[in-house]
Amino acid sequence: MNHIFKKRIPLGVISILVFSASALAAEEEIVKIQGVIMALDLKKNVMIVNERLFALDQNTMIHNDKGATITIDKLRPKTWIYIEGLKDKMNRQIMVRKIYLLPKYIEEKEKHLYPFIQ
Repeated sequence: MNHIFKKRIPLGVISILVFSASALAAEEEIVKIQGVIMALDLKKNVMIVNERLFALDQNTMIHNDKGATITIDKLRPKTWIYIEGLKDKMNRQIMVRKIYLLPKYIEEKEKHLYPFIQ
């Protein structure tokens, strides 16, 4: 009897850990949006695009419209950008992973010219 419990307890603990990890991953969803930077605060690492708050961190990558990496100082209010980020429901914020500077609003018929827009 004792031998059965020794095998089932570790199996149960491992199962709980696997299911809880998948539940945490389900709490994040990918956000892809095109819009204008309305406000930018590099000290707080946040910006407002289309009236939504986006958080930046050291993993945020910034690119121009050709896909080349650029520095954060190129970001300015009233600039068109395309954002890829993760919506974190636990913290109720969107963590930006990639930013692409755009020359203007990209219409549906022009999106094929920008492979990063999906």
